Amino acid sequence: MSTAETRRDATIELAGLTISKVGYGTMQLERLGDDPQAAIGVVRRAVDEGVGVIDTAHFYGDGFVNDILRRALTDDEEIVMSTKVGAEYDPAGAIPLRPAQKPHQLRAGVEDNLRSLGVEYIDLLFLRRLDAGPGITAEGDQLVALDDQLAELEQLRAEGKIGHIGLSGITGDSLDEAVLGVIAAVQNNFSLVDRGDEPILRACADNGVVWMPFFPLGGAQPGIAKVGSHPVVRDIAATLGITPAQLGLAWLLHHAANTVLVPGTTSIAHLRENLAVSAIELSAEVMDQLDQFDWPGKLDQLD
Repeated sequence: MSTAETRRDATIELAGLTISKVGYGTMQLERLGDDPQAAIGVVRRAVDEGVGVIDTAHFYGDGFVNDILRRALTDDEEIVMSTKVGAEYDPAGAIPLRPAQKPHQLRAGVEDNLRSLGVEYIDLLFLRRLDAGPGITAEGDQLVALDDQLAELEQLRAEGKIGHIGLSGITGDSLDEAVLGVIAAVQNNFSLVDRGDEPILRACADNGVVWMPFFPLGGAQPGIAKVGSHPVVRDIAATLGITPAQLGLAWLLHHAANTVLVPGTTSIAHLRENLAVSAIELSAEVMDQLDQFDWPGKLDQLD
């Protein structure tokens, strides 16, 4: 990685590759819908700077983001491509998504991703289960048994369309020993100031499952705490000479060795700051301060 020298423990095995633990999440690229060349430039810079995984979904901008990746990437990139199914683009929704949890909808979602990415195979496919927020949740006939969903994904894997399976937006009740044995990664909402899924993280760590938190800096939707808003985070970051965002990301890497980060941005400057956290060392004293401060989970009163 050209942004900074990486620590020796800053790589991990995922989907058959040894990759950097800091990748890139593409959701924010939707904001560049009027400037696709700028979006392509951000993706190319992420790859050139050494990201290990790019996380996307066809429902980001109804295929726009995947099309950007198709145009920006070459066939020989040494990265893991992860994408998601379990929801569909819905421009009329308050959040522009609707559940798509039925097995035939999961299959259709895989086909949509393959088509918009311009690939024949997906390295890592996440099932966005919608058991837990934030965002949309499943109800009515969209409440589908996990076993039925995994059976469809296993069939897609047997057909050579996907490689590894992940779960996203799940509760601890869904994550039994059998499920942990067949998945490669979990994506749940988790950050320094919102640690409610710590038991799920620990179950993943104990079973060799990669933990890929979404909203790793919080604040992505109303009511979600922002890591950079907490005064303790700000004070420690200032003392260390790093940004509050870098401190929040570095804490995640130090907190659990099975963590892979996919923070998103449309700014190349912020991208480089995010990638630089691979080189940040936090002392035991700093980790103790961060582990023990009062993190209410929702800090709505803070900017």
